Amino acid sequence: MKKSHITSFTHQISQDFQAIERPLRAQILIFTFIRLIFNTLFRMVYPFLSVFSRGMGVDIAALSLALTNRALAGMLGPFLAAIVNRRGRKAGMLFGVSTFIFGVIIMIIWPSFPAFVIMLILTTLGKYGFDPSMQAYVGDRVPYQRRGLAISMTELGWSLSFFIGIPLISFLIARKGWTSPFLILALLGCVAGVALICLIERDTVPEENQTNLLLNIRDVLTYPPALAGLSLGLSATTANEVINLIFGVWLEDSFGLLIIALGGTAAVIGLAELAGETLTGGLVDRMGKVRAVGMGLIGNCLAVLIFPLAGSNTAGALVGLFLFFITFEFSMVSSIPMMTEIKPDARATLMAFNVASFSLGRAIGALIGPSLYALGIGGSAMGAVFFNLLALLALQRIRKAIR
Repeated sequence: MKKSHITSFTHQISQDFQAIERPLRAQILIFTFIRLIFNTLFRMVYPFLSVFSRGMGVDIAALSLALTNRALAGMLGPFLAAIVNRRGRKAGMLFGVSTFIFGVIIMIIWPSFPAFVIMLILTTLGKYGFDPSMQAYVGDRVPYQRRGLAISMTELGWSLSFFIGIPLISFLIARKGWTSPFLILALLGCVAGVALICLIERDTVPEENQTNLLLNIRDVLTYPPALAGLSLGLSATTANEVINLIFGVWLEDSFGLLIIALGGTAAVIGLAELAGETLTGGLVDRMGKVRAVGMGLIGNCLAVLIFPLAGSNTAGALVGLFLFFITFEFSMVSSIPMMTEIKPDARATLMAFNVASFSLGRAIGALIGPSLYALGIGGSAMGAVFFNLLALLALQRIRKAIR
């Protein structure tokens, strides 16, 4: 892309963002900051899987099981929707931040493998309490025609966690040990909570919208387009987790990358995701959400096939990782605004189920990831392609329902 095209593209995104109401623009930036903190902790396990394994004296299989338990805990997200529906979106977000802080504090007080498992579960409940509440809050206030940009802005917290957060974590671990990041993350979590309390207005839910949680769940689970959307998220996230779980181990095994080098690799992946979210912000509302999701999934299938071809070529491996994460991010961020419009009358509940489907996908990926990797990186790549194809099939089921 030429420099003039890049300048025009970024100017277009800036103009579209300025079209959003000023108070909401500031709130979107707050949401991005909070998600940066959450996602830094959520994602730091992957590139430093071997480091945490050695620090706690457990093997990688035990950590893989811990990550599976973390992902399964995220399936409680639909029940956290009760807080959102009855007490408002801000209440759900505050619940998420408070649970996150409590989980990290446990790890600070008791740095051990059992505490690590508890911390993973609590911080995941916090993240999956915050995310659907925030997405429903944005969905309530931003028209569908601009919602792709607004959602993609909040998703920058995901990519920046790898671009900024993980290199910082690698710096801390290399100099202060594997337990050093948790105090910083707890302090930042407290800052996030104060910002949320002070800068997000309290919202009230009209009495007629405070529907029974079980009724909302039934409505979501009996609506075919919603089920197709949830299947898409589950399958695509499983495909991603199969690679996400083992890429740090693969790079260390195949290329002998050290801790600091793995932190640099995380920055490359963060840059890919940042690019994917930027592309989503500029393109998804114009090209259509369904089409954007499909293009991302197809691109992800092609990108993952680079891994078996990389051999001992570090540059080839990094190119493959860059393309894999940019295409996944483009497809998943495009899917979120699509999901907010599938069933507006049960938006918070559906978005909670959506993050639960992501969590279940990660659980499946974490569970089968080591077995696929035992066959080599080619086995992991083929597994990712298979689940992406399932996601494409699910996308066809909702193509007629929403665009």
